[in-house]
Amino acid sequence: MNPLSKLIFELSKLPGIGEKSATRMAYFILDQGADYAESLASALVNAKQKLRYCSECFSFSENELCEICEDQKRDHQQICVVERPSDVTPIEKTGSYRGLYHVLHGLLSPLDGVGPDDIKIKELLMRLKAKDVTEIIFVLNPSVEGEATGMYLSRLLKPIGIKVSQVAYGIPFGGTIEFTDRQTLVKALENRTEMYK
Repeated sequence: MNPLSKLIFELSKLPGIGEKSATRMAYFILDQGADYAESLASALVNAKQKLRYCSECFSFSENELCEICEDQKRDHQQICVVERPSDVTPIEKTGSYRGLYHVLHGLLSPLDGVGPDDIKIKELLMRLKAKDVTEIIFVLNPSVEGEATGMYLSRLLKPIGIKVSQVAYGIPFGGTIEFTDRQTLVKALENRTEMYK
């Protein structure tokens, strides 16, 4: 495989990037100076080598704990449960949530062979035993898998006596948190409802 084809092939592996987009990206990179390609390559390698999962919430961090988990000004009694690390950023950008997070790294999907042991459910339950948490807020993508995961977790958490909420819908069914606009997320967080009373 020649260098251009290899670059296009690797870029096309990125989520949401097809062959046409990968080809445009490859030509853009090649049209830039050598310093751009070196800077891009360095940023990729640097991020891969220095970032790891926060030992508390499982979002990305340079240190043992991420900045959010270390921040004592945040509400440590509230945990927002999300599917992926990329879901934390749009919620943070709203400026309306001041609690902590827990990243599941997936959703329950029996058809795809993803069960409770395949995502960070056990770690969430361990956090709840060790911390004085009063509310769990589910901000999961409105899909069959998101609903199933929320229902499963709420049934586990209700007997513990923790308030279980989910954001109000305003996020389109089948949409993703990552690409939802700021105002929709603000309203969804403000109008969250307790699940399965």
